[in-house]
Amino acid sequence: MKTTLKIGIAAVLLVSSTLAVKAQSSSPSASNKQEFRLSVGPDAGIPLGDLSNGYNWNFGGSIQADIPVIHNLYVTVNAGYNNFFVKKNQADVADKNMQLIPVKAGLKYFPGGSIFYVQGEAGASFLANKSDLGAEKSTAFVYAPQVGVLLKLAGKNYIDLGVRFESTAAFYDGGNTNNILGLRAAYSFGL
Repeated sequence: MKTTLKIGIAAVLLVSSTLAVKAQSSSPSASNKQEFRLSVGPDAGIPLGDLSNGYNWNFGGSIQADIPVIHNLYVTVNAGYNNFFVKKNQADVADKNMQLIPVKAGLKYFPGGSIFYVQGEAGASFLANKSDLGAEKSTAFVYAPQVGVLLKLAGKNYIDLGVRFESTAAFYDGGNTNNILGLRAAYSFGL
């Protein structure tokens, strides 16, 4: 886990410093006004790697705040809930769904002021049903790079669609990471 944590932190720092330099060098446009935004919506995904041996898919939801920093760059704060649906009759996992509460922070950057963005987040994921699963840890490091699009509706309303790879460190000593390919479809509004 220490190696995963170091790699995740290094990746977030590298991406954030690169994006900050690019954001400072772009010229602001009057039609691209920065605003504080909140978004809420469902999250769904499919487990990857070893996690797919015991679980079919996941579904949950999240709320996210996008806080403007400089032109085209936002700090994000995200909290959510994900339920991983167990495959029936699996000998290697408890016959219980896995319930995670990820809490992450990161950066969201819109290259050239477009509707497309790249986002990177890291934080902690809490295992809500540790005793049901017989897990040894209740908290693990999580990181999630994402790409997406912010589609304007009317006024300060948007649809935020994103695809992400999310990796959570193991909840068992000597266990494997919990990786998913996820989709977030959220209603976003400016304040």
